Amino acid sequence: MRTADFDFFLPPAQIAQEPAEPRDASRLMVLHRQTPDLEHLRFSELPSRLQAGDLLVVNDTRVMAARLFGRREDTGGAVEALLVRPFSDLRWEVLFRPARQAVPGRRFRFSTADGELGGVVVSRDQGVALIDFDHPFDPGTVGSLPLPPYITGYRGDPERYQTVYGRFPRSAAAPTAGLHFTSELLERLKSSGVRTAAVTLEVGPGTFRPVTVEDPREHHLHPEHVTVPASAAAAIREARAEGRRVIAVGTTVVRTLEHVARVCGEAVPYEGWTSLRMLPGDEFLVIDGLITNFHLPRSTLLMLVCAFAGTERVLDAYRLAVREGYRFYSFGDAMAVLP
Repeated sequence: MRTADFDFFLPPAQIAQEPAEPRDASRLMVLHRQTPDLEHLRFSELPSRLQAGDLLVVNDTRVMAARLFGRREDTGGAVEALLVRPFSDLRWEVLFRPARQAVPGRRFRFSTADGELGGVVVSRDQGVALIDFDHPFDPGTVGSLPLPPYITGYRGDPERYQTVYGRFPRSAAAPTAGLHFTSELLERLKSSGVRTAAVTLEVGPGTFRPVTVEDPREHHLHPEHVTVPASAAAAIREARAEGRRVIAVGTTVVRTLEHVARVCGEAVPYEGWTSLRMLPGDEFLVIDGLITNFHLPRSTLLMLVCAFAGTERVLDAYRLAVREGYRFYSFGDAMAVLP
C-alpha cells in the first residue's frame, strides 16, 4: 500500500469557497456498497434513501473561536495562534504562526473579544506549543472562527461553518459532513422514522495533516478527545441487536465508534482519546453506512472512505465527481455510502 494509491487530479476551481444556500441544496452522490449503482441527488433528498429505523450518529462538537492575533511582549512582533485543545482552564495546546515564535519562556499579548489575554510558552514539540494563559476564557467567543486555509475571502455568516446541532465549542475545525443538515431536514428524517444519536470528537488540525510518508501505515494521527454518552451507546447497541442500520455522519463519527468498539468490544459509554487511522483491509465493527464530504487527495480522510467502500470504487466515484463538477472540501458537496 502506498500513499500515491490514493491520488487523483482535482482542479483548484472545484474547491468550494462558499457553502450551498440553503445548506441542503448541496449535491449528494449516493454510492451503494452492494451494487455498482451511483446516484446524483440533492442533499435535501437524503430521506428518500434512508429507512425507518436507521440510526444516524452525528458529531455534536462546535468549532471554537480559536484564532487569536497577538504580539510578543518584548518586541511587539505580530503572531497568530490557533487553539487546539485545553489541558486545564489556563493551559492550552496551540499552533503558532510563524511557528518559530513559540520559544519556551516567551510571553505574548492577544487581542480578544473581552480585552487583552496574556500567555507564556511553556514548551514546544514539533511545531505544537503549550501555553499558560493569564486567566480562563470562553473558547466559544475568545477569538475568531478559523476557516481552513483553502477557503479564502469568505465573508459570510460564520455559523455556516457550524452544524445546526453542534453544542460544545471544543474543536479547531468543523465536522463538515454535518454542515449539509438543516433543522427542517432533521425534522423530516425524524418524521420518516430515522433516529439520531450524538457523540463528540473534538476535531484537531492533525486530522487534516498531509500524509508525507510513502507508506500510509507509517502516518500517525494526532490524538483527539472523544465522548460517547450512555444514550448514544444504548441507541447503537439497540440498533445493531435489532438489525437496523447505523450510519455515521462524518469520518470523525466513524473513528469514534470504531475506536470504542476496538477498545471495549462494543458500543459503551466512553471518554478518552483516539488516534485511530483506518486503511483498506481494516474491519468496520459498528457502522453500516457513511455520509461524508469529498476529501483531499492522499488524505487520511479519503483513505478511510476507501477502506469502507473500496479504493477503486471510491476513486472512480471521485473522478466522476470531478467530471460532473461536484464541489470539494469543507463547503463542498456530499457523498453517502449506503448498504
